Amino acid sequence: MEPKWDNKIQYLLTCIGFAVGLGNVWRFPYLCQIYGGGAFLIPYLIALVFEGLPLLYMELAIGQRLRKGSVGVWNSISPYLGGVGISCMLVSFLVGVFYNTILAWVLWYFFHSFQEPLPWSQCPLNVNHTGYNEECVASTPVNYFWYRETLDITADIGISDSPRWWMVICLATAWSVVYICLIRGIDTIGKAVYVTSTLPYLVLTIFLIRALTLPGATDGLIYLFTPDWEILKNPQVWLDAATQIFFSLSVAFGGLIAFSSYNPEKNDCERDAVAVGVINSATSLYASIPIFAILGFKARSNYNTCLNHNVLVLTNHFEISDQNITVENYDHWLGYLNASFPDEVSSLKNIRTCNLQTFLDQSASGTGLAFIVFTEAVIEMPGSQVWAILFFIMLFSLGLSSMFGTIEGIVTPLIDLKVVTSLNSSAVVCLISFLMALVFTLGSGNYWVEIFSSYVGSVPLLIIAVFEIVGVSYIYGMKRFGEDILFMTGRRPNIFWRACWTFISPLLLKGVLIAYVIVQAQKYPSYPAWNPDYVSKLRGLAWISVNLNEPH
Repeated sequence: MEPKWDNKIQYLLTCIGFAVGLGNVWRFPYLCQIYGGGAFLIPYLIALVFEGLPLLYMELAIGQRLRKGSVGVWNSISPYLGGVGISCMLVSFLVGVFYNTILAWVLWYFFHSFQEPLPWSQCPLNVNHTGYNEECVASTPVNYFWYRETLDITADIGISDSPRWWMVICLATAWSVVYICLIRGIDTIGKAVYVTSTLPYLVLTIFLIRALTLPGATDGLIYLFTPDWEILKNPQVWLDAATQIFFSLSVAFGGLIAFSSYNPEKNDCERDAVAVGVINSATSLYASIPIFAILGFKARSNYNTCLNHNVLVLTNHFEISDQNITVENYDHWLGYLNASFPDEVSSLKNIRTCNLQTFLDQSASGTGLAFIVFTEAVIEMPGSQVWAILFFIMLFSLGLSSMFGTIEGIVTPLIDLKVVTSLNSSAVVCLISFLMALVFTLGSGNYWVEIFSSYVGSVPLLIIAVFEIVGVSYIYGMKRFGEDILFMTGRRPNIFWRACWTFISPLLLKGVLIAYVIVQAQKYPSYPAWNPDYVSKLRGLAWISVNLNEPH
């Protein structure tokens, strides 16, 4: 019996869960921060309308009509396009391997969130219990817990060392959870998404309510939504907007084609595509508000800490009575002392430059946001354990629902190719993926995750998307495709969709692909991928050498 969804809600939740992932929480807010706040929404929405939605609609429609996975669909369109389906499957496999490693890290932090105090809130004692660990003191407790106690990272990618047993256990747990949710295909996926696709919204709402009550939250939100229109002249902004919306919608993985193949033949796939695309982008915006409210709180806390340090320095040096200089009147006192004793003030080496804008400008994305910046902010929040637990539950739910589509993009083509049966497909894929992912549990594992993250899910997906849209528009044919949509939805695609599929989207995708390759070539002209210094430049792993005093 051909598998099918129990109801439309299951299908939509699964597609939304696949599209809405970790990038909505830790990539989109970062891009808004560095690219002019609200101004970034202009190129982002343009990319959504003319690139993201047409490609999403096309994948859902072609999967629903031909009722096959990515390999079967593209072989049906033309035997020469069969490689597109295999490419989707391979990219999904490689992305799944490293993506679930991130979920293993999330589990590690989740398990440690039940401790009081949180283990990343203070440095551990040294071996002799006579003081704090020197490496941690030279850095920060948050950095030390991430780089040393979680990753136990080596000095460079050439030094692999042995697998970290705690990471192997977390990785095995993460893959076991994925397998349990996939054990009966869309039957179990359809049940799991009721939790994994809705829980992040509940947690985000809880965070939103709490974050808006924190001191400094307004600073973060003003920083996020204040537009800098001048930055739109930078072509890099438009390139990043186009790539963000493309990757955020999870097109070209094959998972969406597989999911839509389980739909009834007569289903309004146009409405589905618009709903999934709009909800995905709205989620990115919604997630940005609590994230930046909390980052504003962190910036305000750091700013006040800086001022309190300076207050203590001035109070001690000029022998001023306690409580005379406060954070509130610090600027007034500093101005008075500068006017009265300019030489003495300028000679104070311990005085720090305290600027709220500087603290707000300290941007981070990806693992840097989740495991360093955000965990540091959580420490300052009352009831830090509860917020840490909620945060990592949210991240795990986001990642798990994305893994469903990623694995489905592997399993369905393998079944189409008769490599595996539907009974053992999930077990085989999860086991092989787990064994391959063991490389990420080595001391050099984080370097490999960064390389996979930078290359596997970028250029290959853009190339696949170009072949997909050209294959449907010019090989399958717009007339035939239009007839298929008429049969499924009861109406022909309007002129907007036809124009996008035929001209606008292919040109945009080709332009983004060429621009992306040029930018990467200009950024790193002489750095081979195996060079650890190159990896550091890709994602800021210079944190290791700067903060942990290791050779790098």
